Amino acid sequence: MTDDRTAGIDRSRPSIARVYDYLLGGTDNFAVDREVGDFFLRELPGSVAMPVANRQALIRAVGAMARDGVRQFVDLGSGRPTADKVHQAARRHVADARVVYVDNDPTVLAHGRALLAADPRTTLVRADLREPEEIRRHPEVRRLIDFDEPVGVVFSAVLHHLDDSERPAGLVRWWVDRVPPGSLVYVSHFRSVGSPGGESGRSPGGEPGGNSGGTEEGRRAERKLRESFGRGRWRTDEEILGLLDGLDLLEPGLVPCPLWRPESAGTGGAPADEGDLSVWERLISCALARKPSAAAGQDR
Repeated sequence: MTDDRTAGIDRSRPSIARVYDYLLGGTDNFAVDREVGDFFLRELPGSVAMPVANRQALIRAVGAMARDGVRQFVDLGSGRPTADKVHQAARRHVADARVVYVDNDPTVLAHGRALLAADPRTTLVRADLREPEEIRRHPEVRRLIDFDEPVGVVFSAVLHHLDDSERPAGLVRWWVDRVPPGSLVYVSHFRSVGSPGGESGRSPGGEPGGNSGGTEEGRRAERKLRESFGRGRWRTDEEILGLLDGLDLLEPGLVPCPLWRPESAGTGGAPADEGDLSVWERLISCALARKPSAAAGQDR
């Protein structure tokens, strides 16, 4: 077993990755993480639907990217690889898909590297999301990712853990500027819905007000996350779409995660619109967008 001190693991402070792991049924977490997770499970019943819906949408989005021809992925702020991993989802469609997982949590590194050690086309890099140049220069990233070919860049449930002062939109733009046209960018994000989103997948026309879903439950959830991790902000649909500025938004646009290309759509087994969702399922949204060609950008 990895020695916590050697690995740099701090059992006294909760970890975003470990709390997510706990809420998703994992075992790589400590009492301090379970305390945060139990707040959601006990005080905000049903809130576990947010990480579950987020993970399911991520797997569908990775499959969509692979079907679109993307063969390499960078998963930023990946957390601990779960039972259904990004590289597994991609390889259902592209057998030789390559994936770089990036996280700065030492627990993720300690356990994830062991899980991925036997796979030469995947790697787990310890780096801070906010230091993109360091990530791109990492030898493992250079080994697996060819930045002359389309890349799938994944920001799954990570940008809402950054304050505005940490320039989340600037981080997305940094990566967009360094991948070629045809690359795909996926974002999922906790959502403020002071103004309800429409079924078209576009941002609401009202002012970017509201917070944490406009519900007391949402406000309590956002407060708990900020108290536990010291930073982060839920954003409106308009603000989330701003993270993808300059990219071509793909169908169905920005929608709550359960509504993003559900696998049983049209069979009666999938939600048709937001009215079919729980309050918690409405509070995590996602979108997939493509970097256009230079000529297409000039035509805008």
